[in-house]
Amino acid sequence: MSKVQYILVTGASSGIGSFISKCLSQNYNVIIHGRNTDKINQVISECNNPDKQLAFVTDLQQFEEIEAVLGKFIIEKDIEVIGFVHCAGFMNMLPAKMMSVAAIQKTFSTNLFSAAMIVKVLLQRKVNAGALKNVVFISSNISNFGAKAFSLYSASKAGIDGLMRSLAVELAPDVRVNSVLPGAIHTPMTSAIFQDEEKAKSMLSTYPLGEGFPEDISNMVEFLLSDKSKWITGQQFTVDGGRTIDISG
Repeated sequence: MSKVQYILVTGASSGIGSFISKCLSQNYNVIIHGRNTDKINQVISECNNPDKQLAFVTDLQQFEEIEAVLGKFIIEKDIEVIGFVHCAGFMNMLPAKMMSVAAIQKTFSTNLFSAAMIVKVLLQRKVNAGALKNVVFISSNISNFGAKAFSLYSASKAGIDGLMRSLAVELAPDVRVNSVLPGAIHTPMTSAIFQDEEKAKSMLSTYPLGEGFPEDISNMVEFLLSDKSKWITGQQFTVDGGRTIDISG
C-alpha cells in the first residue's frame, strides 16, 4: 500500500505560512509546522479536511536537532513528503552597530540554516524514500537590494536564494527548487511597519500596484508546486506589486 503524501509548510501557524497552508489543503495533505501547538491546531481547524492535516511542532532556531526530530516524525507517521514550502522567517530591524551573535544566530537559524537541514532530511531515502519533488523558499525582495537596519534579514534571504540556485542544479531533474520574493505583505511580522501610518503611506507610494496580501504569495506558491511549472527550476519570482522595478522615485 502506498504511503499518504504531504506538503510540509514551515512557519505555518501564522502570517503567510498559515494562509498558504489553508489554500494548499484544498488540493494536498499538509504538515503544518510551528512552535505553538494551539496556533497550529487553530490553522488546522480552518483547513479543508482538517482530519487529514498533521501538526509538526518544533523550534527551527534549534536547527541542530531538525534532522533527528523531522526524520522521526516522518517515519513514525509513515508518510511521504513530496513538497516543502519554507515560510518560517524572523525579521528584526537592527542597525549594524547593534548586531550581536545572538541576533545573527536567531535570524540565520530560522531563515536559512533550518531550511538547508530540512531539505537534507527530505532527501534521505531511508526517511522519505525519494518522494521529494518540489521545494519553494519564501525569500524577500530585499535579498537583491539593500535597506538601512535590514542587514541580517537581507543577508539571510540572499543566502536562501543562493541555496535555492545550487540545489536546483544539484537535484535536477528529480526535484525542482525555486524562491518567491514578496514585497511588504500584511502579516504579524510586518505589523510594526504598517502601524506607523505615515511610514506605511510613504512606503506604499513606491508600490505601483499598491499593498500586497498573503493570497498574492499563495497563488505563486501553488503555481510552483503544480505541474503547470514543470519546466521551471532555480528561479527567483518577485511578487512585490512592482516595487523593485520602479526607479522613478
